[in-house]
Amino acid sequence: MKKLISLTLILLTSTLFASEEVETYVIDPTHSSVKFSIRHFVAKTTGKFNQFEGMITIDRNDWSKSSVKATINVTSVDTANEKRDAHLQEDDYFNSTKQLLITFESTKWEPTDEENVFKVTGDLTMLDNTNEVVLSVDLLGFGPGMNGAHLSGWEATTELDRTAWGVSGGQPAVGTKVDVTINIEAIRQ
Repeated sequence: MKKLISLTLILLTSTLFASEEVETYVIDPTHSSVKFSIRHFVAKTTGKFNQFEGMITIDRNDWSKSSVKATINVTSVDTANEKRDAHLQEDDYFNSTKQLLITFESTKWEPTDEENVFKVTGDLTMLDNTNEVVLSVDLLGFGPGMNGAHLSGWEATTELDRTAWGVSGGQPAVGTKVDVTINIEAIRQ
């Protein structure tokens, strides 16, 4: 009987530790943001997307096994100017009648020399064009949230050349380089 109890405790303990190795977090869009800035003549214009979702799977014991998948609805672009936002839906920009979503799926997750900073490589698809991008990702932390939720916080940055995806409108007044900053609060499932 003691052997059976000991074996049961060992199995339960190993199951608990195994389940903690891989954690899945769903992005909370109400506490997250996807922002961008781009040159317009001599200054920068900023904007954001209001509708996006995604999932982050992490393995704290082996970060290389971590991954992220996300989608952004291009019709939710918000530059604080309705006329410009409507123009961004047209053929020379996001062409939302052709493809409604921007998607990102990681292919590699690498720790860097800096603590809690990762290089996350993945495929970004927009307008039926897929290109590899590299995000610099800072792990901001893990901790408790409201109503017993367990949270993770992240900040990712990258620079994109929009013409690589066929987004070419407004040149030369509008630049080609787009600075992207993503702040994420995600809830463990």
